[in-house]
Amino acid sequence: MKCVSTLAIGVAMAFGMNSVTMAQDGGVPGPEEDPFIWLEEARSEKALDWVETENARTTSHMTADPRFQQLKAEALAIYDSEDKIPYVSFRPDGLYNFWQDKQNPKGVLRRTTLESYRSDEPRWETVLDIDALAAAEGKEWVYKGSTCLPPEMRYCMTALSDGGKDATILREFDMQTRTFMEDGFVIDSESQGGIEWLDRDTLLVSRDFGEGTLTESEYPFTTRLWKRGTDLASAPEIYRGEAADVWAGASLLRDSAGTVHGYTAMRGTSFHDRAWYLQQDGEWVRLEMPEKSSLGGIIDGQMLFSTDVDWTVGDQTFPADALVSANLEEWLADPNGAKKTLVWAPGERQTKQGGGSTASSAYVDILDNVIGKVLKFDYEGGQWVSSEIALPDNATVGVAATSNESEDIMYSVTNFLEPSALYYSDGSSAPEIIKTSPAYFDPAGMDVEQFEATSKDGTKIPYFLVKPEGMVMDGSTATLLTGYGGFQVPRLPGYLGTTGKLWLEKGGAYVLANMRGGGEFGPMWHQSAIRENKQRTWDDFIAVAEDLVERGITSPDHLGIQGGSQGGLLVGTAFTQRPDLFDAAIVQIPLFDMLRYHLIGRGASWIGEYGDPRIPEQRAWIEGYSPYQKLVEGVEYPEPFLWASTADDRTHPAHARKGAAKLKALGQPYWYYEETTGGHSGGVDNEQRAQLQALQMVYLMQRLMDDNEGE
Repeated sequence: MKCVSTLAIGVAMAFGMNSVTMAQDGGVPGPEEDPFIWLEEARSEKALDWVETENARTTSHMTADPRFQQLKAEALAIYDSEDKIPYVSFRPDGLYNFWQDKQNPKGVLRRTTLESYRSDEPRWETVLDIDALAAAEGKEWVYKGSTCLPPEMRYCMTALSDGGKDATILREFDMQTRTFMEDGFVIDSESQGGIEWLDRDTLLVSRDFGEGTLTESEYPFTTRLWKRGTDLASAPEIYRGEAADVWAGASLLRDSAGTVHGYTAMRGTSFHDRAWYLQQDGEWVRLEMPEKSSLGGIIDGQMLFSTDVDWTVGDQTFPADALVSANLEEWLADPNGAKKTLVWAPGERQTKQGGGSTASSAYVDILDNVIGKVLKFDYEGGQWVSSEIALPDNATVGVAATSNESEDIMYSVTNFLEPSALYYSDGSSAPEIIKTSPAYFDPAGMDVEQFEATSKDGTKIPYFLVKPEGMVMDGSTATLLTGYGGFQVPRLPGYLGTTGKLWLEKGGAYVLANMRGGGEFGPMWHQSAIRENKQRTWDDFIAVAEDLVERGITSPDHLGIQGGSQGGLLVGTAFTQRPDLFDAAIVQIPLFDMLRYHLIGRGASWIGEYGDPRIPEQRAWIEGYSPYQKLVEGVEYPEPFLWASTADDRTHPAHARKGAAKLKALGQPYWYYEETTGGHSGGVDNEQRAQLQALQMVYLMQRLMDDNEGE
């Protein structure tokens, strides 16, 4: 019997040195230089009073617009839609889905059978009601997922966040009785990190254990073995990384049948670099792998690896972005000496994006010139065999769900204008559509085209244009340009939903840019625009904007930009470097003060992407573009709209707050809004999400449509 698994790998999220020492030695702006540093106290009375005042000003203005209520109602109807696709995960006792709607704003975890799910009206059984739990306990609980004991998956450590923060508590939950266990494992202190089940009575725990167990960015770097009935504080430590790591911890090497083959560990030495270890005879053996590589999973007795750089083993070199394998038994016996074999290597403008595994096959999502494909892999007769899954062309496709117990698999298929679809296969037949999203907007007369802009250094940067009905290339179309451009994350075509209803139907155009720094064309597309070369991302975005104007798609008076998190930094750099090119800028949950980002929230974790402002040479890279410092007197900025979340413990609300406060001090027009709950994603329920959408759409219409009518 074949055995397939995907190894759970913790993502590196922090890096650093002592912040007090660095504040003294690195020339970091202090209170005497930064009059708005007090806004870095997320919940201080003074800061929250400021937020309340700003929120009142923004909401009173935007909600007074006669379009606001309609826009909010349209967005809420989409979010609360009863016939949207309920995406699921396979478990032995059924298909699980987390669902939010008008009746369940905080959401319910529910399950059904495969047979029922394939029907037009599935019969759902509620397993955990987050609304009821929050009401009973007087908390703003946000469900953050469950980690369950394989292979039965009955007992689960359920993660709950108060208000949407990344930090969670954990409680043991019985999926069969649908109750939290009275004598179960409980971790009631908020922390980053997680757990893995070794067996019914043993957990591997990587959390905040007190002094000396967190990195500067407040991520764990130790792992303990916790036995049921004992005190977590006294649980023995089985692995310890280093305080200067991004993140570190131990994991189990487990296959899909639930068999544990050993312990591995990972130290994130920067956001993008990792050191891997395998435990042998009680000792942690360092694996001879590139720092930009990862352990994959166990497939047909083979151990998989992924590399983001060229990897030379003996006389063979595996190219960047390749999949590599080794015989599991040989690798466990001699991890550094075991023979390595090529599984897959990318072609030109190809990259892998993820995937999943069934009981006997592995599936990998591939991007081929930003078009999706899914490849199936099996190890047969001593060699790797692959085949492409028959899915629609010219779409974004990927593995949506897989079963470890069978060959059942689901695929998602989406593009800008056609409602998303969910395909199912039992492994023996071609995938067939079993669910389709409703059409949320009328695409009649709309069109999608792909263009290329030429960046400052001559690199061709692709972008997608979604044209509204009747668009004329005379520069008069209100156009919203967005992108991300960081952390090897791709931005891909997907059904526009609310944007289609609230923007395209109203006559606006939508543009998605694929800048360097993202993951659209593999690891080198990312690595060519980080740290000392991060300005290339900003140059690419500006080049796309210039290209839109040159082609007559829009003009600066009608061009707006929008982005969140790293994308918020992208928008901040764009409107401060080229304020003449845009007339609207939505800066969502951004990074903004890049000279202090390592001291704010968990910013130190991203030094691998941007560099360290405490090191003079690297500070010079960052100082050249940091939006907060680039807000200066004598420049007319495009009246930006900045928003954030008080509960965001990833990119702290201070970034957006300080940007707004500085604009005000300069006498520049701006708008600011802050959700008091919601974490890094903004609103925690559909009402909040609809409110945020409507506020932003009113702003865009006022800036890009109303102000320029008749020109």
